[in-house]
Amino acid sequence: MENRTTATAPTGRADGNVPGRPAPFRRRREVRRAEGLCYATGAVLIASGLVHFVVLLVDGGSWAGPVSWRKPVTFGFSFGVTLIAVAWVSSYLRIGVRARTVLLGLFAADCVLEVAGITVQAWRHVPSHFNMETPFDTGMSMTLAVGGGGLVVILSTLSAAAFLRRPGGPPGMALALRAGCGILLVGLLSGAAMIARGVYLTRTGHQLAGYGSTASLKPLHGVSLHAVLVLPVLARLLAMTSWSPHTRVSVVRAAAGCYAAAVAAALVWAVVAY
Repeated sequence: MENRTTATAPTGRADGNVPGRPAPFRRRREVRRAEGLCYATGAVLIASGLVHFVVLLVDGGSWAGPVSWRKPVTFGFSFGVTLIAVAWVSSYLRIGVRARTVLLGLFAADCVLEVAGITVQAWRHVPSHFNMETPFDTGMSMTLAVGGGGLVVILSTLSAAAFLRRPGGPPGMALALRAGCGILLVGLLSGAAMIARGVYLTRTGHQLAGYGSTASLKPLHGVSLHAVLVLPVLARLLAMTSWSPHTRVSVVRAAAGCYAAAVAAALVWAVVAY
């Protein structure tokens, strides 16, 4: 039987209540609402990305560059998928109900902020990041940078929970979550490096260099972010098979190794192309 921490917590209550007593219904309802909000918001963000892909096909234009319909497409899809993934995998973490509810709510709001800002700038046909041309553009660019910092804090907090207490779930899920969260931290660090260097170059009068400074890190950033979805989904699918727990864990371990190798390759490419 699958063990999700929002339902049970065998070694003490993850929600901070006295062991053996049921969690207050109100708190369970709050976290269910937070999950539902994340799933619905993630679906809207994915739909936004698909809509802008149609806009790209109709309107034309380059897929590359700081001003492109590519940005609302890729950011809408990526943030939507990530939001849904985080809401789902966080249910396996040994974390308090109230803390999880707050973190998911903040994460959903931050995802909307990032995609909305990028989308507004795309429709204005100006760069969304590192753009200091006007007071509005400067405010938008700095808002996106601060929002990116918020994402790092929230996801790092959830990742820490995966290592502080063993996650629940079917065989292989704990390994999948810890490996996914560990790789996610690489994605967060690479994203923070992209923001920091781009803002620095822009602030020192090298705006064009700021736009180009992120290119080498984009593959590493993109690949690393989604391990927290891919590996837990694999563990969940394996739970539907008749394979032994040992075999399922071995498959997850092999998949985590392959994913780590892909991230390492992206890191080498980033260093070489820098």
